[in-house]
Amino acid sequence: MRVLALILAGGEGRRLSILSQKRAKPAVPFAGKYRIIDFTLSNCSNSGIYTVGIPTQYRPRSLIDHIRTGAPWDMDRMSGGVWLLQPYLGRRDSDWYSGTADAVQQNFDFIRHHSPEMTLILSGDHVYKMDYDRMISFHTENQADLTVATLQVPLEEASRFGLIETDDSYRVTAFIEKPPEPRSNLASMGIYVFNTEALSRVLKEDTGDSGSKHDFGKNIIPKMIPHYRVFAYPFSGYWVDVGTIQAYWEAHMDLLSDHPPIDLGDRSWIIHTR
Repeated sequence: MRVLALILAGGEGRRLSILSQKRAKPAVPFAGKYRIIDFTLSNCSNSGIYTVGIPTQYRPRSLIDHIRTGAPWDMDRMSGGVWLLQPYLGRRDSDWYSGTADAVQQNFDFIRHHSPEMTLILSGDHVYKMDYDRMISFHTENQADLTVATLQVPLEEASRFGLIETDDSYRVTAFIEKPPEPRSNLASMGIYVFNTEALSRVLKEDTGDSGSKHDFGKNIIPKMIPHYRVFAYPFSGYWVDVGTIQAYWEAHMDLLSDHPPIDLGDRSWIIHTR
């Protein structure tokens, strides 16, 4: 198997206020008939990635009820399929997830079981359409250990993001998480392609670091830049992190414009839902 995807869906989403009071953020309704996670799941399916693990944590029932066997996304397969991965207490090597990297590390047995060459790490609370196969091809062509999807954002908004600096070949030279005075407007989208062997190695190292927040943006990526081949994949389409009430409202207003920046009626890239 070439690629396995992990969709991180455990966040509490306090910035969405009452909308995520009784459900995980990726399970919040969007545009009437969808849930936010439908976009990431559909991107996986449309990109030909059918082996997907979803680490959950905060109030997962609504998310579990929505995804079930994964049939709407063609993930109810004998080979591949979708797995909901929940943390559990009572075992020496398991506990509540303490960061995005820790959520992946605690589920590394799931990754190891499928033996993928590459592991795609995704967020379950973004609204966008993206062909992950193009990013994977970019990763392979550059012989990268890690590729980070990036987007140009307005400089006045850049301090909200993890920001990347690159050389002329798109190789990453610096990564700074939410700097107060940005030097770059190239933002990380929280979408990563790792060579699985490199991912295993850096997560093991991070687990033993008592000072780490066990977070990809704060810890893993900055540590990898001097020692691994880390590249930035340029994305130019529509992408919104709907993690706040304001962003959630603005994304809905985008859909009401005369020429919406994201076409939910596009038959060539269908956003599936239950």
